Amino acid sequence: MKNFFDSLKKRYHYAIVVFKELVKTDFQLRYQGSFLGMVWSVLKPLMLFAVMYVVFVKFLKFSDGTPTFPISLLCGTCLWSFFSESTSMGMQSIVGRGDLLRKVHFPNYIIVASTTMGSMISLGINLLVVICFGFFAHAHYTWRVLLVPLSIIQLYCLGLGVALLLASLFVYFRDVAHIWEVILQAMFYATPIIYPISMIADKGYGWAANILMLNPSTQVIMDIRHNLLSPEYVPTVWSMVDNKLLCLLPYALTVFILWLGIHVFRKYSSKFAEVL
Repeated sequence: MKNFFDSLKKRYHYAIVVFKELVKTDFQLRYQGSFLGMVWSVLKPLMLFAVMYVVFVKFLKFSDGTPTFPISLLCGTCLWSFFSESTSMGMQSIVGRGDLLRKVHFPNYIIVASTTMGSMISLGINLLVVICFGFFAHAHYTWRVLLVPLSIIQLYCLGLGVALLLASLFVYFRDVAHIWEVILQAMFYATPIIYPISMIADKGYGWAANILMLNPSTQVIMDIRHNLLSPEYVPTVWSMVDNKLLCLLPYALTVFILWLGIHVFRKYSSKFAEVL
């Protein structure tokens, strides 16, 4: 067994070293020239949360009336920021590193993975802020917190799969960036982040709420909110959809999207350097 792990370590040692350096470089370049630097990784979601809270909760009354809705809004904002940032930056990562691909030989997927991992570091910082705020915002921390890392892994796999797929398409079709921007905007409003899912169900559109919960991005965000902040007030796909077999659909879709991203990327990655 030891020999097996040693051979794996030796085989992927170069790839791991390149991956670590790219993650470090990408994360530092994000805030290069900025006065506040990495503090922006915390300030940006907090400022976005403040705007959403004032507009949608205070003025438009988009709330389920539960004491944990504000902290759920902050958590959802941070999670969506990760998905949006990881997919958008991952999409452009291959084109942005085209000069590196032509000069140095290493697995191309490392570029996309390092970009999404940089977004994951920001998410980790943001979730620490969410947890700290939760102590003052009526969050109910239970043993379910132990399930949160599994949901975060699912969210990362979903973001990585989409990023790999988009990165492959973006090399050949630059219009993908504009199309994805529109799709992201539509997905944001279709995901119960600024409004509670109960708002849709209470208006007689329970079927629509169930369909939204079968979306992997909605399912994983609601799972994290449920397990991390409020098991009592935040529903999940398991509590809303009666068919338990159908509840497995968003998890299966996450695996399929990751597989599809890897498959498409591996199929066309050998020609990236030539096209760029």
